[in-house]
Amino acid sequence: MTQPREATVGDAMLRHPTVHPVDLTVGEARAAFDASPKTHLLLLVGDGVLASTLTRADLVAAADAAGPAVGLGSLVGRIVGPEALLAPTKERMTREGCRRLAVVDPSLQLLGLLCLKRNRTGFCTDRGVAAMRDARRRGTNPASRIEPG
Repeated sequence: MTQPREATVGDAMLRHPTVHPVDLTVGEARAAFDASPKTHLLLLVGDGVLASTLTRADLVAAADAAGPAVGLGSLVGRIVGPEALLAPTKERMTREGCRRLAVVDPSLQLLGLLCLKRNRTGFCTDRGVAAMRDARRRGTNPASRIEPG
C-alpha cells in the first residue's frame, strides 16, 4: 500500500497573483498598498521573472516617490519553490510572521503566490480570491461574507 503524497507549496499556491512591472515607482508601490489592506507583498516581474518583492516596510525610508521601487525590495526569505512541503513551509511562515511567499522555479520564473490566511488555518485559493474581488467590484463587503480559500 502506498502512502499518500505530502502536500506541496505548488498544490496550495495562487496561480494568478497580481504582478507589477519592474519599473514600478515608489509612489506607485505605495498607491498599490493603499488601494488594498489585503495586499502584503508586491511582486515585481519582468518577462515572467521575479525581480523583487516589496513589503510596506520596504518603502518607509524611501523619500523619492518617483524613484524606482525594485531596489528597495528583496527576494531573501520571500520566495519558495513549488516542490517545498506545505506543512513545514506553513510552520516557517507562522513562526516568522510572514503571510506571503512568491513561488518561483530555479530560474526565478514566477509560478504563483503562497498566501496564508489571516487566521493562519490555511491558504487562500484562486477561487476565494476571485470571489472576494468580485464582491469588491459589486460594492459588497467581502470580509464579512467570504474567507478566501
